Amino acid sequence: MKRRSPLFPLALDAVLTALSLAALYLSAVIPTGRWGTAAVAGLFPMAAVISLGVGDGLKVWGATGLVGALILPDKLNAVLYLLLFGLYPVVKSLLERRGPRSRWVCLLVKLCWFNAVAAVLVLVFRGLFLPVLPEALAERLYLVFLLGSAVFVGYDAGLSGLAALYARRVDRALDREGL
Repeated sequence: MKRRSPLFPLALDAVLTALSLAALYLSAVIPTGRWGTAAVAGLFPMAAVISLGVGDGLKVWGATGLVGALILPDKLNAVLYLLLFGLYPVVKSLLERRGPRSRWVCLLVKLCWFNAVAAVLVLVFRGLFLPVLPEALAERLYLVFLLGSAVFVGYDAGLSGLAALYARRVDRALDREGL
């Protein structure tokens, strides 16, 4: 199927949604590394953004999040995907393309977005989120935000590297092979 084919976006969205859903389901059933595996599920909306655009990234995120919320045995992973790991690659793309020109200001906006999402997770989904935290962190929520922000900066940098690798290797191969 050629990239110029009108079916290419639909087929790629379907494949990326299936892969994202498989990773998200795996995050709900494996005993360790659940949040990391949920973060891996967020790589597929990023691939859709790079190959097809922001609209397709939102389609992959929405379809995966909706089906994941319905079938996952661990609803926390679905919530994390919907609010953070699946949506952030799309938000990141928009911020880096149309956002502030300064890298530092862009990073500050991303940190504000992350902390807003973390606040929703802690305040709205308290029953799902707080039981998985160590007791020392559950009592000191400011540490959740500080440590979470530090981890988020690393996640953002890693996501940028993986996006560049995908664009250089996979997306270029899709063009070269005429898929």
